[in-house]
Order: sequence, then C-alpha cells, then structure tokens
Amino acid sequence: MEPLANEGQLIAQAQAGDKAALSALYEAYVQAIHTYIGYRVESDNLAEDLTAEVFLRMVQGLPHYRDSGAPFGAWLYRIAATQIADHYRHNKRIVELSDNQPSDDTDPFGKAAKNEERKRLREALAKLPPDYQTLLILRFMQEQPHQVVAAALNKSEAAIRVMQHRALNALAQHLGADSKARSYLRGKDSHE
Repeated sequence: MEPLANEGQLIAQAQAGDKAALSALYEAYVQAIHTYIGYRVESDNLAEDLTAEVFLRMVQGLPHYRDSGAPFGAWLYRIAATQIADHYRHNKRIVELSDNQPSDDTDPFGKAAKNEERKRLREALAKLPPDYQTLLILRFMQEQPHQVVAAALNKSEAAIRVMQHRALNALAQHLGADSKARSYLRGKDSHE
C-alpha cells in the first residue's frame, strides 16, 4: 500500500468536507484494510463489517487527525487493530486467519496442500499475542515497511525490528520449525 502522491492534499480536503477527497482516500485504502482484517477474523462477512467500521471511524476522526510524520495508512491500520481487538474482547473468540482468502491455484492437489499449510499457519498465528499477529501480517502478508508497522503499533522502528525477530521465532516454535526452516518464514532462502 503506497501512499497517494497527493495524500496530504486529499486529507486536508476531506477534513474540509470534500466528499470526493474522502472517497479517494477510501478507495486508496479499503482493499488493504479489508485484507488485513480478513487475516485476523473468522469470516469474510465479519471482515467487511469491521472494514466498514474502520472507515466510519476514519470519517469521525478525520477532523482531529494531525500528520505526525507516520503514513496515513498506519493510522488506518491502528484503527483496524483496535476494531479487531474490540470485536474479540466482546465476543471472546480466538483470533484466526480467514479461510476466505483468494487463491489463484487451480491444481486441486496443490490447493489442498496450500489449504493445509494455511490452516497450520492460522493456528500458529492464533497462539501469538495480537501485536505479533499484526506485525507478521503487515510485514509479510501485506509487505508493509517497518515504518508503517511501527506507526500502526505505536512503537519505534527499532522496537519493531526486535519484535519482528521475536515474533518470527515464536511463530517458528508454534509451527515446529527448526532454525533452518525459520528463514523460510522470512521469505528468504538463507538467514538474514
């Protein structure tokens, strides 16, 4: 999710009540926020509901929004994380990834293997603290830079780098991965 070239201008216009600017911000971020929420909740319908709530909160909070140097998307991820936490606090359910994630895999055997792998990953992620889940989803599934993750979790980039290392180790332990396999979790063939 790259920031819009004219994002600051759009934010100012949206704060002044410009519906077209508000719509442009929504269109720029809705898919990324929905995907992030979809990884953390049990159904696509719930992901849609929570996504709508995030953008309602965006509209409500926009008059008070001040650019702190962090990307606007990080503010939206923080709102989304709060909505997810509120949902689970009220419903006392286990946080898990959705099975409704799109797949372009047409090979039935490959699809079955990916579904099994996704299930193992979902179960392992559900055992991690919410901040670790958010960090791993944003960094590795949504490919967000450390800066966005730091702003979304309200931590320094240095703290995010340390937390990322710990989160990957914790995830690897829950997956039963040895140290060589942990590099796979980072998407690399060798250790960083």
